[in-house]
Order: sequence, then C-alpha cells, then structure tokens
Amino acid sequence: MNLTMPYWVKCQPPKQGALSTPMLDLIPGPIRGLAALAGYTLNTLFWCALLFCVALLKAIVPLKSWRRPCNRILNLIASRWIATNNLNLRVMNHIHWDVRGLKTLRSRSWYLILSNHQSWVDILVLQRIFHRRIPFLKFFIKQELIWMPVLGLAWWALDFPFVKRYSRAVLERKPHLKGKDLEITRKACHKFRDIPVSIMNFTEGTRFTRAKHRRQKSPYTHLLRPRSGGIAFVLNAMGEQMTSILDVTIVYPQGAMSFWDMLCGRLQEVIVRVREIPVTEKLQGDYFNDDTYRIWFQEWLNRLWLEKDARIAALQAKSRTKDRQASDTYQQAA
Repeated sequence: MNLTMPYWVKCQPPKQGALSTPMLDLIPGPIRGLAALAGYTLNTLFWCALLFCVALLKAIVPLKSWRRPCNRILNLIASRWIATNNLNLRVMNHIHWDVRGLKTLRSRSWYLILSNHQSWVDILVLQRIFHRRIPFLKFFIKQELIWMPVLGLAWWALDFPFVKRYSRAVLERKPHLKGKDLEITRKACHKFRDIPVSIMNFTEGTRFTRAKHRRQKSPYTHLLRPRSGGIAFVLNAMGEQMTSILDVTIVYPQGAMSFWDMLCGRLQEVIVRVREIPVTEKLQGDYFNDDTYRIWFQEWLNRLWLEKDARIAALQAKSRTKDRQASDTYQQAA
C-alpha cells in the first residue's frame, strides 16, 4: 500500500504562537495569496502616508537639530509598519521557525549584518526575526528600485542608500564614475552615526541561482562569491561605533521560494542561525589603499563564507533526516 505522509506530519504547527487555524489550509493558494497581498499593500499604503508627511517636514527644515527627532519618528513609523507585516505573516502562514542566536542582541547598538541571499522572502524573514531586537534594518538598494511605486519613496524617506553598480566596460569608458558607490556609502555612514542602526548587506550582491553559481564558477556549494569592498568600507567608516557583525545564515529546507509562493502559504519552514562577531581593530583598515589589509580582509571573508557554506549543508542534511524520521514514524503508525 502506498502511504502518503499527511500535511500535519510533514510540517508541524509553529511553536511560537502563530494565529493561523486549520481552516486556512482549506483556502485555495491563489486566493490566500491575493488576501495576504492585499494585507501587505493596505498596511504599506497606510504607514507610508504617515512616513511621507514626516519626510516632507524633515526636508523643509535643513537643520540637524530638527532632522534628528524626525529620523526617530520615521524609524518609529517604519517599526510599526514592520510589526503589522509580521502579524500578517503569522496570520496567513503555517511556518515553523527554527531560529537561534538572538538572545544577546540589543536594540540600542549598531550592527553590520552579513547574510546569504536567495529570495525577496529573505527580507521578510530578517525583519521578522530581528524586529525590536536590534535597530531598524537599513539596506543598500539598487538605484533602479527608487522608481518602485510607494516603496521607492519610502526607502528614500528612511535614508536607505541607493547604489548604482557599473560594469568594468562602463568604467573603462567613463572612468569618472569609479568610486561613485563608495561616495554614496560614505554619505550613508555619516548619517547612520546619529541614531543606532542595523546596516544590512547581502554579501553576494545578488540572489543565489544555479545559473549565477555556474557563471561565477563559485568555489562554494550553496553560495555565490562574497563581495568584500563595501563591507570593508562600512567597517572603516563606522568601526568605532559598530557593536558587532551579525553573520546570518538563512536556510529554506523546501528550497528557496518566490514572494508569491510565500503569500500562497507554500513556505512551511525557515531555519536561521545568527552568529555575533566582535568588531576588532584588525577588521578596520583602508581596503582601497592598503594592499596587505585588502588581501587579509578578503581571506577573512572567504573563510567566513566557507563556514557558512558548511553550515547550510549541515542544516539541510539535518532537516532531511528529520523529515525521513517523521515519515518512518507515520508509516509505522499506519
């Protein structure tokens, strides 16, 4: 007899007080996805309307003594925005969260977060696990995304740095563009000195896909090659203020999913490991003018990435073993 493992064995209910009910599983995926999308959209429009009002007041008066309280209000609004998104995530999904490494984090510190990147869902995951545990997350965003409706203006209002990466061919034709992204990073770091902040960096610079992995000839199994220049620059500019580096590893045992898959309730389990690394003087240096430091920093980051690659492999293997044990238990019971 061919026994199929039921949903309740394959994915156990979340242990962290999820509000979902079994009735939710009776709703077809696309309808569930549209309902969740409507929730995220209405929530975004509501909080962004408040965000834009405060951002306008901040822009009108170019005084630091005025802009500092405006920034605090903007971060507070953004925190409420994320809190409601997290509620939507809990209500509309059955997700088992396996998260470790959060106990020692503080909301009044400065952090540099280094994470692998597989999907837009990564952003929701990071906002979910770090909400109210560390300062509001600020991402380095591709310049083209400033034109995204509503969200582009919201990121601008919250002082997210917009960077534009140029290919080697473009830089050869227009050498004056070299270093533009570093100048943007320098200005962003100057703004981030006033209020505690968590600077988020997807170290690979793009989402992982097998096609990109092959093109890069990446030496890692589950990761693309890390980019070290921007991280080193932030550490050099803000190293004295940075409390720690947070090495974040995100694993989806089912495989990375699209944002739409998550909305439709197909995401069943998320594993996250957070490792805190102290910011020492050795990590701070002139990456672009000190050859010895640049080589050392690249080797340090490559070692970090090797450890992360091994951690992903171990977590995936452990998850597969757990699934097999659950399947065997069900079959024996049947």
